[in-house]
Amino acid sequence: MAEMDVGDRAGPETRTLQVRARRLVEHETFQRAVLAVICINALTLGLETSKAAMAAAGPLLVAIDRLALAIFVAELGLKLFAYRWRFFKDGWNLFDFVIVAIALIPSEGGLSVLRALRILRALRLVSGVASMRKVVHGLLQAIPGMTSIIALLVLVFYICSVIATKLFAASFPEWFGGLGKSAYSLFQIMTLESWSMGIVRPVMEVHPLSWVFFVAFILLTSFTVLNLFIAVIVNAMQSQHEADLRAAENSAQDERARLLDEMTAIRTDLARLEAALDRRSAGPPSG
Repeated sequence: MAEMDVGDRAGPETRTLQVRARRLVEHETFQRAVLAVICINALTLGLETSKAAMAAAGPLLVAIDRLALAIFVAELGLKLFAYRWRFFKDGWNLFDFVIVAIALIPSEGGLSVLRALRILRALRLVSGVASMRKVVHGLLQAIPGMTSIIALLVLVFYICSVIATKLFAASFPEWFGGLGKSAYSLFQIMTLESWSMGIVRPVMEVHPLSWVFFVAFILLTSFTVLNLFIAVIVNAMQSQHEADLRAAENSAQDERARLLDEMTAIRTDLARLEAALDRRSAGPPSG
């Protein structure tokens, strides 16, 4: 009894309003309208970065931004009223709440950087689109498996950075003059960004056999360890997809079982009704 929902202790009129509010925020048209507002708001925030757009329609863009924020606040208010404390049990509701709350913080003075964070409202598309939510769930499930891969990658980077510093620091101090510089240069090589003409070939002119080290490093990191990340993420997303299918199948089975129970109850009631009608039609026994 102590855990009874606040809405259950409210009066009948309040409970009725909560039910209506819940139906409204869960209605597909309402959710699509909110997604449309998110997209429009993201577009206007992008246009605010253009001097030409601000000169042509600056006040209009600001007004649209404020209107969108008012709509988001009203939406969250409806959800809080409809779900009460259960609102905070949903991680996506908390995600939306934090993003809108950031937009409500005054952005004057030292908090002016928060104006740039207004674009985070576009991230509400993630909570509003089911397919995006599945991707995020898959990424979150992949984190435990990715931790071991990250630890392995850090170990490889550390070992290779020490080796590169020992081998090439004297000749190329700007790239391998210290552990940090070597790690950054190796990170650039791992991403394959100007690694050959920018770093490796100049080093090979002084150290002809250095290609052995760099090729081995690229094969170990870019083509092995990083692909493990992809494998873990794909496996996690596949597991999430299978879990969603099982949940949908279980829900369908529960619905079929409920319908079967209702049909059985209806047949039982019909049988009782027919038996009662038969007894009435038979009339009282003759004396």
